Amino acid sequence: MPKSPSAAGKHSVRGSRTGRPIMALLDLLGRRWTLRIIWELRGGALTSRALRAVCDQASPTILQTRLTELREAGFVELAPGEGYGLTGWGKDLLENFVPLHRFAERWSKREED
Repeated sequence: MPKSPSAAGKHSVRGSRTGRPIMALLDLLGRRWTLRIIWELRGGALTSRALRAVCDQASPTILQTRLTELREAGFVELAPGEGYGLTGWGKDLLENFVPLHRFAERWSKREED
């Protein structure tokens, strides 16, 4: 099992006074571009430039801010010569997105009532 990310408890949680782990995680994942970055890294490491291209030309400043937050939380790492990739925790988190992705695919094909 991956090491526990220590950064999760260091940041205040918007919209919650409890600071519970689920609230901290939802706060991080709810920030613009965060989920997209994690999703795009599912296939392997990407450089900043490549990641920006697959993220519809997201602002370089916001992209770097999110990457920093994800690195501090233990979900993303920077591998010299390879770019940004998911850590063990990042891969574990991504596994939890797969059922939601499958549901979203089915939902998008539903017939209108």
